[in-house]
Parts: sequence; structure tokens; C-alpha cells
Amino acid sequence: MKIYKETFFPICRRKKSHFKHQSIIGLGGNKGDVRKRFRHLFLYLQKQKRVYVQETSFILQNPAFGYVEQDDFYNAVALIQTSFGAKDFLKFLLHTEKVFKRERSFKNAPRTLDLDIIFFDNIKYKQKNLQIPHPHWAKRDSVVIPLSNLKNSIKGPYR
Repeated sequence: MKIYKETFFPICRRKKSHFKHQSIIGLGGNKGDVRKRFRHLFLYLQKQKRVYVQETSFILQNPAFGYVEQDDFYNAVALIQTSFGAKDFLKFLLHTEKVFKRERSFKNAPRTLDLDIIFFDNIKYKQKNLQIPHPHWAKRDSVVIPLSNLKNSIKGPYR
């Protein structure tokens, strides 16, 4: 494992009061120049009116799991403020993955960008396509290590 500090990773900014929700998302990828893609993602999110990136972690390079015959992953987490509810925020993240050329060829396949909701406010939610908190977050170094780098977090029973 290796830690990288890049432009925008890590950053910590003031909270904005006009956003109703907070979410911690996981960022990942292992195809192409992922660290550069994360910088572009940050700039892309900056342009969106319904999200605000309050804080990001450093970037962690770590081995793939699940399907291990692939390049190492780069992972980070971000504390996002948003006016989206949880389901619409998921739709927004899935759309963002498509903007960054995410393809879903098979489970745990190499990917340009993977965005996961780890926490959303203090809610506990379970549906077929969305589970909050993320069901495996506490078992993944790719989340736990960058998460430990955040100065702010969602306050509540899951953190």
C-alpha cells in the first residue's frame, strides 16, 4: 500500500449551511491515470450546483480484492454536502461514473471510476440497489484507511 497527496487530495473546507444532506462516498479506480481522473472528478463536482465537496482524504494505492488478476486500485473518500436525497444521489453518482467512462463488464472488473455511498446522513437504509451504510465498509482497507484521514465526518451511530 502507498499513500499519495495530490491537488485536491486531501482538502478540507468550511461546511456550507444551505445543503440539507451529508454523505461520505468512496472513490476508486484502476484503469488509466486514476489519480489524474480523481482531480478531474473534483473539478467536475465543483461545477455541480447540488453537491459541494467539503473534504477529501489522501489517495491510497492498494491491491485489488475479489477479482485479483488486475492492477492495484487507487482509493479515496470524500465528504459531500448535497441537496439530493439518498436515491437521487445514487443516480447522480452512477451518471457521474458514466461521464468518466465506467463500464460494467463483470463483477469486480477493472474500472475507470467507482463511486460508492458509504454513509448518508445518519440513515440506515436497505433496498436491492442501495444499502446505507455500505455493507462492507468496515472490512475494506480501501475505505477505512482513507476515512481515518478525514477531519470532519458525519456524526451519528455509524461513525
